[in-house]
Amino acid sequence: MKILVAYKRVVDFNVRIQVKPDGSGVATDGVKLSANPFDEIALEEALRLREKGVASEVIVATIAPADAQAHLRNGLAMGANRAIHVVADQPLSPLAAARTLLKLVEQEQPGLVILGKQAIDDDCNQTGQMLATLWGRPQATFASKLVVDGGKAMVVREVDAGLETLEVDLPAVITTDLRLNEPRFIKLPDIMKAKSKPLETIAFDSLGVEAGHPLETVHYAPPAKRQRGVMVKTVPELIDALKAKGLL
Repeated sequence: MKILVAYKRVVDFNVRIQVKPDGSGVATDGVKLSANPFDEIALEEALRLREKGVASEVIVATIAPADAQAHLRNGLAMGANRAIHVVADQPLSPLAAARTLLKLVEQEQPGLVILGKQAIDDDCNQTGQMLATLWGRPQATFASKLVVDGGKAMVVREVDAGLETLEVDLPAVITTDLRLNEPRFIKLPDIMKAKSKPLETIAFDSLGVEAGHPLETVHYAPPAKRQRGVMVKTVPELIDALKAKGLL
């Protein structure tokens, strides 16, 4: 069985985000870019399934500009068998990304597709669900435990009331949560081996996917600076202060 893992490149989670002076977007020049943390968890889980003999091949795929090959080599160094790079110059909406991944699914015919539950740059949490719908296959989101056996996947997911267990038939789409696993450390020999692993490049325009974004972002702005707190000594004084601000 093949496992296809969506492996998005985002601004590293340790970087303090800055908005461009003209408000047209987030500044990325000279900024460290890394794998989306949830996608790293997805890749780690796919590798563990391969190590258990459940899967025979793990494929990482990204939709990104031409300079993202180093990002894919990182996934290959982590342990993926091969990589697919869909070269797209502009960011895609979750729906366009799902349609693109569907083209890869049709090409590769995986038994399981694993994605992070969301990307930390846009936090949309939509691509996995949209892919499952377009593919016409079951989905299980926010997985904190995954067991694959006999053509079925058992997924434990955290919900408000506690834990929920789902069983879905394969092929299926799974999205991963933080508690599923801890991604492995990449060693230098694995980095060297990754240089010789297959990396396929596909032009986004050749897939016939519409790249239009259904929502238009007109302006970006950083959060307003927090005002200094005010100390009050009594409850009546607190109430008067809240009334003065129009909060009561």
